[in-house]
Amino acid sequence: MDRGTVGSAHRGRLLVEVRKEGTSAVVTPAGELDHHTADLLREPLESCLAEGYARLVVDCSRLEFCDSTGLNVLLGARLKAEAEGGGVHLAGMLPVVARVFEITGAEAVFTVHETLEAALAD
Repeated sequence: MDRGTVGSAHRGRLLVEVRKEGTSAVVTPAGELDHHTADLLREPLESCLAEGYARLVVDCSRLEFCDSTGLNVLLGARLKAEAEGGGVHLAGMLPVVARVFEITGAEAVFTVHETLEAALAD
């Protein structure tokens, strides 16, 4: 498996790391995903899609907060990935973040995995 690190970005309350795992791009946001930090996640997701990685795995295990802006970033990436024949898989959501997806019904449109390992094995 290719385990090359692509890079990371950091602005205040959010750090985003990106690496390639085989045919998937693994994007790991850490911290708070909100109106002020959403572009830090949007840009690497779009870059991965532009590079031909239509299967995006978002490792949410270090994501402490997600508001509607963050949710919209993930929904936008899902639409673009599906248009390319791929999808967005969410892994390891903390309860506070999972609750946002549950309340909004967004959990129904994503493939959600308990762990990153499960998402990569799927």
